[in-house]
Order: sequence, then structure tokens, then C-alpha cells
Amino acid sequence: MHVFVTGGSGQTGPAVVSGLLAAGHTVTGLARSAAAAARLEGLGATPHQGSVEDLDSLRRGAEAADGVLHLAQGGSYADPEDLVRRDCEAIDALGQALAGTGKPFVSTSGTLVLKAGRVSTELDAADPESVARFRIPGEQVCLGFAARDVRASIVRLAPTVHGPADHGFIPALIAGARRAGVSAYIGSGENRWPAVNREDAAVLFRLALEKAPAGSVLHGVGETVPIKKVAEAIGRKLGVDTVSLTVDEAAEHLGNPFLAKFFSLDVPASSAHTQELLGWTPQHATLLEDLEDGDYFTPEASARAEAVWR
Repeated sequence: MHVFVTGGSGQTGPAVVSGLLAAGHTVTGLARSAAAAARLEGLGATPHQGSVEDLDSLRRGAEAADGVLHLAQGGSYADPEDLVRRDCEAIDALGQALAGTGKPFVSTSGTLVLKAGRVSTELDAADPESVARFRIPGEQVCLGFAARDVRASIVRLAPTVHGPADHGFIPALIAGARRAGVSAYIGSGENRWPAVNREDAAVLFRLALEKAPAGSVLHGVGETVPIKKVAEAIGRKLGVDTVSLTVDEAAEHLGNPFLAKFFSLDVPASSAHTQELLGWTPQHATLLEDLEDGDYFTPEASARAEAVWR
């Protein structure tokens, strides 16, 4: 299959591209810069000049492909309305190019669109009051193409997709612990946090592209871990105490109220239906194993976290 991939040069994208190529697919990747194009070429993919804001480039890429995998997201979290608009326009452009073809179209969302405080499944509707509600319209646009002869599906990723060179939520916790000299969790720390290894996520995207039925909602969740256990693992690695903070204290500790709110959430999610439907079995290192043996505590990791979250 010739696959058009957006976001192939980002954090999760290279693992997805490499997995597709290893499985015998060919890949064309959207590239908005020379650096992105070089990274895609280094993986063995063909760059396609454009961006998620360039709707014509998206249509051309999709029309020339046997399937589309949409990982990229344009816009800024500081302007949610603009982010939603850009996301929906890009998804619509890709879907329009595939309408009537029966080809697969896999778009990306996150499990944080679901209701907090319970174990959510793939069959649960997104919660319009969730912290990630800005992703819900994009889900709806993509899944709407299932009625237009597109094999459209959604992969909701866990909020932590862990692996080498991670610059997401977990490095922010580590950076806060380094600055403050203590590793922190909020309240009791029993709130549950979904995670998935990047390599396992890459396999899921490939399987979704190859065989997910039209209209499928899939969960990229390998496990759910209490945040206290994450904080304790960080404390052990840094040789500092682990403490409980309030949300307000955590906002100061992390230097970011947004992060404090996220790490206070109890947002467990199941991927049992996804695993049964696609034969997907997460089998790479867990989050705690990656914290123990991965690159999360290198100077380079600290610099990345500070650059992203400060």
C-alpha cells in the first residue's frame, strides 16, 4: 500500500513511518521544511512539500495514495478555536480526496476526550466537557467519511506516548523535580494515567490502516499507571524525596498551571476492544521500565523539557 502520512517527521511519526516501511508499504510524508524532508528521506520515505494549512497539498497527497494516516495537528493550544478550525479543515480536505474510493483514512485523537473518573472504552462517547474537547470536532469530521465510502477510523492515543527523545508530559514532571529538588504528585496520587510505548503505537496505526473497519474508534493505550508511581520512579532516579502537592502548589512546582491540571486528572482508559478487533498486543517497555532504563534523565532530555514547557 502507498500511504500518505502527515506528521511523519514529528515525535511519534518516525516510528510509524519506519513500521509501515518495514511491513512492505511505501510512504510519502508531508514535509513543511527542509529539515522535515531530510528526516523523512532518512527513514526511507518520499517527502511531499506542504503543510496542514496548505489544503491543496493535502488533497494532492491523499489523491495519489492508497491510504492516509493523519498524525499532524496545526494551530496552537493558546487559541483552541483556531486549532479546531485548522484541524477540521485538514481532516476534511484529506477525507474529500478519498471520498467514494473505499480507501483507509486513519486520523489521530486522544483518550483525554473522554470523561474523567472512570475506565473509558472505545464505545464511550467523547465528553464535551473534557480537557481535550478541542479534538472532538476532528473526530466527528473523520468518522463522517465512513458514510461516504471511506474506511475512516480514529486512533485515540494515551496522553503519554513514551520512548526515546520524549518531550511530552513525563519530561515536564522530571524537569519540575530537578528544579525543586523533590518529585511531586497531586493529592493522593492514585489518579490513573494512560500510557503507550511509541513502538506499540506505531504498530497500532499500521493495523488500523490495514484492517480497521469503517467507523472504528481505537484506543492506543498499553497500560494505566497511578501518577504516584510515576513520581516515585522519578524520585528514585533523581535521588530526591517524593511529595504530595495541591493543584495550586503543583502549578508553581511545574511552572505551568495547564500541566498541573492535567496531572491531577483521573483518566483511565481501556484498549481491550482495540486489541480484540485488530489483534494488537502492546509488548514493548512499560512507562516505568522506560523511566528506569530509557533516556529520560540525560542532559539532552532535560534541555528538551525546559525548551518545551518553560
